[in-house]
Amino acid sequence: MKKRYLIYTAIVVGIGVLVFYRIKENKKVNTMGGDRRAAPMIRVQGEILKTQRFEDNLSLSGTLEANEEINIRSEISGVVESILFEEGTKVSQGQALVRINDIELRAQLSKAKTTEQLASENQRRAQLLLEKQAISQAEFDLSNADLESARAESALIAAQLNKTTIRAPFAGSIGLRSISKGSFVTPETVIAKLVNTSQIKLTFSIPEKYVSQVKTGTTITFTSSGSEQHTATIYAMDPHVDTATRTLKIRAIADNKEGKLYPGTFANVIMPLETVNDALMVPTQALIPIQNGKVIFVSKNGKAQEVKVETGTRTDSLIRVTSGLKAGDTILTSGVMSLKNGTTVMVNLNNSSR
Repeated sequence: MKKRYLIYTAIVVGIGVLVFYRIKENKKVNTMGGDRRAAPMIRVQGEILKTQRFEDNLSLSGTLEANEEINIRSEISGVVESILFEEGTKVSQGQALVRINDIELRAQLSKAKTTEQLASENQRRAQLLLEKQAISQAEFDLSNADLESARAESALIAAQLNKTTIRAPFAGSIGLRSISKGSFVTPETVIAKLVNTSQIKLTFSIPEKYVSQVKTGTTITFTSSGSEQHTATIYAMDPHVDTATRTLKIRAIADNKEGKLYPGTFANVIMPLETVNDALMVPTQALIPIQNGKVIFVSKNGKAQEVKVETGTRTDSLIRVTSGLKAGDTILTSGVMSLKNGTTVMVNLNNSSR
């Protein structure tokens, strides 16, 4: 029994000596300069930053509209006597489109003309009597007023009669009609739509922060319902910013003689803002968002260094840096999420793409 206790005691003492030895050795290492294991080196991709020409464009959405567009209506009520246009065809300015039955108006005009002739004869006689002082000036003025009233009535009916022929106010394409011969139309009845698409208006809105960079006469490009690119020229802008959307409405006009553009369709608009000859463009994956801004890692003396930057316009793969970097800096573009300030890095440069 005593022998067993001696064995256990020896084991415990041996373990204690071993632990004491290891602690002593660790302290010795620390007093001689600490842990001498080298910090791990991280391999990353990078590139040397160079200036380049950059066209700062704004991508927007817009809507195409006809240069001129109206609903053809009659100014008077009546029965349609004849339709003088074919649906979907082009018409010229002043071309007769619809005629409304005018029998009653012609009868009224004939009656008014007769009354006018009688008033004219009465006024002539009154003039002779006034010269002979057979009537007073007041009686002559009354006959003169009757003549003027009769003339006005004739002119009014003639104007109404002229409205029985509906004409195109401008040249364009006329759409589908909503009436037939014999239909009774009123000023509320839409006969057809007339549009002029020899030119197309493009309406779009820009954020208020870009308002100072937009001018009339600027040429923009756009695409609509296809890959073909078209150009338009800005000719008008709203005088104030919409307070609800904080945008400014702008209108441009484009040539459409070939008829490839249709009113009402959607348009992708590219509007140039400025051209920068010495822009610093970095890959978007190099940018790291932080709480108070954005940072990019650069390599200096084999160490990763965090640099706070300010950015501008973004493209599909690049973003413009406006402050924080300079030409010649080596920016790190891959593996940046695992980097910290002072991390040792081995940079594989890749400038072939830009």
